[in-house]
Amino acid sequence: MKTPAMPTLPTGRRLVLWLALIAALAVAIWFVVRYVSPLPPRMIVMSTGATDGAYHRFGLRYQELLKAEGIRLELKPSSGGVENLQRLNDGTVEVAFVQGGTGVLALDPDASADSTPLRSLATVAFEPVWIFTRTLDVSKGLEALAGKRIAVGVAGSGNYQVAHQLLAVYGITVPDGQQGAVDGTAFVNSGGLAAAEQLAKGEVDAVIIIAAPQAPAVQKLLADPAVRLASLDHVEGLARRYPYFRPVSLKRGSVNPKLDLPAQDVSLLATTANLVVRDELHPALTYLLLEAARQVHRQPSLINRPDDFPSAQGTDFPLSDQADRYFKHGRPFLQNYLPFWAANYVQRLLLLLVPLVAILVPLGRVLPGLIGWRRRSRLYRRYGELKFLEQDLASRKLDAAERGEALSRLDHIEEEIIETKFPLDFSDRVYTLRQHVDYVRAQLNRQMEAAGDRRDAR
Repeated sequence: MKTPAMPTLPTGRRLVLWLALIAALAVAIWFVVRYVSPLPPRMIVMSTGATDGAYHRFGLRYQELLKAEGIRLELKPSSGGVENLQRLNDGTVEVAFVQGGTGVLALDPDASADSTPLRSLATVAFEPVWIFTRTLDVSKGLEALAGKRIAVGVAGSGNYQVAHQLLAVYGITVPDGQQGAVDGTAFVNSGGLAAAEQLAKGEVDAVIIIAAPQAPAVQKLLADPAVRLASLDHVEGLARRYPYFRPVSLKRGSVNPKLDLPAQDVSLLATTANLVVRDELHPALTYLLLEAARQVHRQPSLINRPDDFPSAQGTDFPLSDQADRYFKHGRPFLQNYLPFWAANYVQRLLLLLVPLVAILVPLGRVLPGLIGWRRRSRLYRRYGELKFLEQDLASRKLDAAERGEALSRLDHIEEEIIETKFPLDFSDRVYTLRQHVDYVRAQLNRQMEAAGDRRDAR
């Protein structure tokens, strides 16, 4: 008897098994690539603000940092935070700066995350309400601005919206669609450097600018000795009443110590600038934006200390899951040691290996047993056929046709045993089965000899 070969499946069944395995792996890989870990896009669009404003200057720095990581950041200037918010909501941009006081949590602190498709990554800067005048004293309240020409920002900007809200607290309003109020108050729709120029020329009596200290217009007006910066006495009370405002202080001499500007501490109201994204933004880009925000905004300014920003506190929109993990645990492990794209490829590879391991490990445990069960079942089935044939021979005398059929069945069983490749640990069972075949063949021979058949069962 030939030595049995190592276990293999018959060719047809082996092919079917491998095809099924390959199909399962292909489906798992496709699912991971399509839904779990698609590659991040190479380009995203950011809505900034006026080209002479702080938002756009921030955007330019983000653009440089993301370019170094292989991501193109396209900047779209806008009229300000409100237009940025509209662009985010309609999906024409993926990321934008949005002024504090205009988001869903500012309007309703109990709003659920499902109420908006937008997420805050962080607050990135204080944006004080800078009220500049030439001669007016508004420290006791903004009532002194009644009947004056006030530059409140470009229509559609967050500056415009928050300035209107603040002036309304003091009863200073202009009816919708009109240029001025009955008392002579006029809201002038200009902001930034244009508004600063109007104040210098006496074309407006006051300018309200809501921007980070780095904004060019703020820097210009702070450096102008002919312009007064209003210090409000009510900042603590206003911040209690309107949670999106915070009291901040511009310290004496912080603008220009040599000229003692300002000559005393200035109490200011401030909102916060939010870095906001659509919730479907690729998580890898979210972490990349957060890292860029850390590099751009961690520096101190006239009103904040180093590393005050970016911050997870005081956001106008629900904090994204990635931002929450970033502020608790830092950036993803792989990004600490690998370049951005390399980290993403490795992460995708690991995610691809998970379903492979999930399939191959159980399959590796089950498949040997399944193969063994299949071979045992074929062996036991031959035993069953032999037993039936043996009982039939023992119970009665077969006629010539039945003896011929029994002989064919016996030959078929023996051929199946010879052709099937059983593992070594089946050798004793195969040997016993072939002995049983010989035993039944001997019984059939006796019947054939008794009946005078010319050929025996050998």
